[in-house]
Amino acid sequence: MLNVENINVSYGNIRAIHGVSLSVQSGEILTIIGANGAGKSTVLKALVGLLRSTTGDIRFEGRSIASLLPSEIVRCGIALVPEGRRVFPRMTVQDNLMLGGYGHKKSTIKQDLSTMFEMFPRLAERKSQLAGTLSGGEQQMLAMGRALMSRPRLLLLDEPSMGLAPLLVQQIFEAILFINSQGTTLLVVEQNARIALEIADRAYVLETGTIVLSGDAEELARNEQVRHAYLGE
Repeated sequence: MLNVENINVSYGNIRAIHGVSLSVQSGEILTIIGANGAGKSTVLKALVGLLRSTTGDIRFEGRSIASLLPSEIVRCGIALVPEGRRVFPRMTVQDNLMLGGYGHKKSTIKQDLSTMFEMFPRLAERKSQLAGTLSGGEQQMLAMGRALMSRPRLLLLDEPSMGLAPLLVQQIFEAILFINSQGTTLLVVEQNARIALEIADRAYVLETGTIVLSGDAEELARNEQVRHAYLGE
């Protein structure tokens, strides 16, 4: 579905990503784990056109998207839930969701709103509430719902558990599994390696901008290097 070949991304003179190559298979949950500052978010930003690679290529369903605008990449079928949620705080929950469906027919947006409210009942209860007054967990649900309103075939999640209480983390990852069960492929960037490896099919380990390990998520969870560095064992 997605093939990333030898991308390099810099912030000014600082190289953040060094020759990263990875693939995402249709229907799976793929995770990228790594320490804070390893470059995980930078990879996602490159995939959606917010940052540009100076080398290599990014291909989605056989088509190069490396030179496309972020809005064009969304229309191709990729959506990003950014780190920190980034909801529009002075807009209502419902209006935030409707923005995610921008470009779709009104009938489609109405249908998808109903689907999001069924998936996230807390959002239905607060649909007229300003997004900025929601809790962190509710804002994460809203950010996920907004991205899903674009009907992506590939959903990118950047640190979905950040700043959330353990119970809310569990709810968010249950939602991730449900979204995947409905046919959406997911790429999850997550600092909480334990829970990420529990839900993922495959995983990559990123260190200082370089992929150092990859493979089946269960196997990586048993890897001595991963257990010591990321699982606290």
